[in-house]
Amino acid sequence: MIRIVLALVMMAVPAAAQEARVTVQVRAEGEPVAAAEVRSGAAAARTDAGGTAVLRLGAGTRAITVRKIRFAPATLSVVLAGADTTLTVVLEEEAEELEEIVVSATRTGQRIEDDPTRVEVLSREEVEEKMMMTPGDISMMLNETSGLRVQTTSPSLGGANVRVQGLRGRYTQLLSDGLPLYGGQSGALGLLQIPPMDLGQVEVIKGAASALYGSAALGGVVNLVSRRPGDEAQRELLLNQTTRNGSDAVGFASGPLGGRWGYTLLAGAHRQSEADVDGDRWTDVPGYRRAVVRPRLFWGDDAGRSVFITAGATVEEREGGGRVATGEFPETLGTRRGDVGAVGRFLLRGDRLLAIRASATAQRHAHGFGATGEDDLHSTGFAEATFSGSGGGHSWVLGSALQAEGYRADDVAGFDYTHVTPSLFAQEEFAPAEWVTLSVAGRVDRHSEYGTFANPRLALLLRPGGWTVRAAAATGYFAPTPFTEETEAIGLTRVLPLEGLEAERARTASLDVGRALGGWELNGTLFGSRTENALQLRESAARPGFLELANASGPTRTWGTELLARWTREPFHLTATHTRLRSREDDPEGAGRREVPLTPRHAIGAVGMWEAEGVGRVGLELYHTGRQALEENPYRTRSRPYTIVGFLAERRIGGVRGFINLENLLDVRQTRYDPLVLPARSREGRWTTDVWAPLEGRVFNAGVRIGF
Repeated sequence: MIRIVLALVMMAVPAAAQEARVTVQVRAEGEPVAAAEVRSGAAAARTDAGGTAVLRLGAGTRAITVRKIRFAPATLSVVLAGADTTLTVVLEEEAEELEEIVVSATRTGQRIEDDPTRVEVLSREEVEEKMMMTPGDISMMLNETSGLRVQTTSPSLGGANVRVQGLRGRYTQLLSDGLPLYGGQSGALGLLQIPPMDLGQVEVIKGAASALYGSAALGGVVNLVSRRPGDEAQRELLLNQTTRNGSDAVGFASGPLGGRWGYTLLAGAHRQSEADVDGDRWTDVPGYRRAVVRPRLFWGDDAGRSVFITAGATVEEREGGGRVATGEFPETLGTRRGDVGAVGRFLLRGDRLLAIRASATAQRHAHGFGATGEDDLHSTGFAEATFSGSGGGHSWVLGSALQAEGYRADDVAGFDYTHVTPSLFAQEEFAPAEWVTLSVAGRVDRHSEYGTFANPRLALLLRPGGWTVRAAAATGYFAPTPFTEETEAIGLTRVLPLEGLEAERARTASLDVGRALGGWELNGTLFGSRTENALQLRESAARPGFLELANASGPTRTWGTELLARWTREPFHLTATHTRLRSREDDPEGAGRREVPLTPRHAIGAVGMWEAEGVGRVGLELYHTGRQALEENPYRTRSRPYTIVGFLAERRIGGVRGFINLENLLDVRQTRYDPLVLPARSREGRWTTDVWAPLEGRVFNAGVRIGF
């Protein structure tokens, strides 16, 4: 039950005053509540460290609402007669409010339903479901999200990146708690080296987000938000085994440390044996041995101050390849990655918030392409400070950032670089009424290699009746590096050093309409983008036998729709999605326009789940992928459509959960239609076609998750 205590203190003011000063004091269990949102119509403010917020309201009957995560919202009606008024609101914690979703990817840290930028969130429950399918990485979790496609870039080693609404994977910024811990330009193996056990939720922004995060966010942002420690110690151990001889052991621990400190610790060991599924003497499932460790420290107080510190280390050895026309062609990759990051948030006088973020990452690779070796070092340094506040229906953010990207190659000359980019950015949100919010953001980057870029972003939220309408338009840019989907697969030995390139530029727009009706949630999205100067790999006319990266002469245009329907009636959950996508670009060989390769026209998903709290869950899923245009494939120019069917079951007994996952029950495999290995080495130096369907075929896995 919510107790609301009103203490009205009347002060003498002229009768003609048009506005009253309303002081709202927010308390919970006798203590002040900082950073609570206090709103009445267009007027809004956040409580300071003492739990106090001030609104200026005209005379008449006013509804004042107080919201704070972990507490039930409180709404009261007050009759103002032009006199200053003090109200005391006592909030009480409500268990259901723990389900409230607050997003951080748009910097305002507000509830998902109040954010004018559409942010799709995979909750902890969805993370746990996908964790039983692939406990060693997040690739399946993202691939089964509407509008996202995890595209395999290297069949030999299993490298992959994530495409957002048809845009190339290099345009997607992968963040951890808002920090670029996986590099400014996430490599093709980043998704495959992140265990999901310590994730609290995953936030996805689709479309150009350079106004928020700079160059690497031209296509969108995937922000991995970590789990926070609770008041009691928690221990978990997950053990998993697959029918393709893959094994996972992941441990998670969290708890308080005293003095307002808490911690989490993730440690994982993962192993996969090489598998030649179709018997052609080429690896369809690459082998690897990987160890991951990530400790995190958390500190916070009741005055709205918090500090978060993280560090991580990954060690991995991968191997693949096999027999080709000229003999053996093994591919290997050794990875050593270390990172450290910190986030501090400090509530200042009033409702002003100072946030500071910083991180550093280093990745060393030892890559072998047959007899050719390419060793290198990638490094990223990042620092950012933001100052934000709210009042009078406005919420604003001012910030500056500095990012440095470095690359050093041991075996290939001409590609080393150091890019330094200082930035200034601002964001303003204005809510003149509870049913409308306008967001305006802008960022100016001064890139040391490619010059100055200004990128705006507009977003509008309308809530007429029971509908939710969001519209957004933005620009973005991407600073070219030697790393594309093609060069990640073949290396740089046959590629000429970059010369005369211009930054890639994009404009994106989207319109999103949704509504909740009883147990139904319905949503539809129309999106489009235009990318200029897209980087393409082509044969060099000046140096035969070599390849070069060049800007396309014409634009890449992408457009499509997304549809989502979700029905919930406990204990049943049904979800259906459909994505229609068209994407066209200039052919790099000058043969006019073409469809962008590996972009399915249609993608359909349907998932049904029965879940009982404390008992378990049973789920059935179906994913259909339509035809895709193929590039330099001697066996076909368009792929076959295919459907993946899976089954998942989990049983809970006390603190023990046993699970089994039956993936790809129909045993769909690309090599059932055509060979993967080429009859001769391609002009790019590859021995395989692109991957347009699964290679591993039917895979079952089973395991146990134990809580202590």
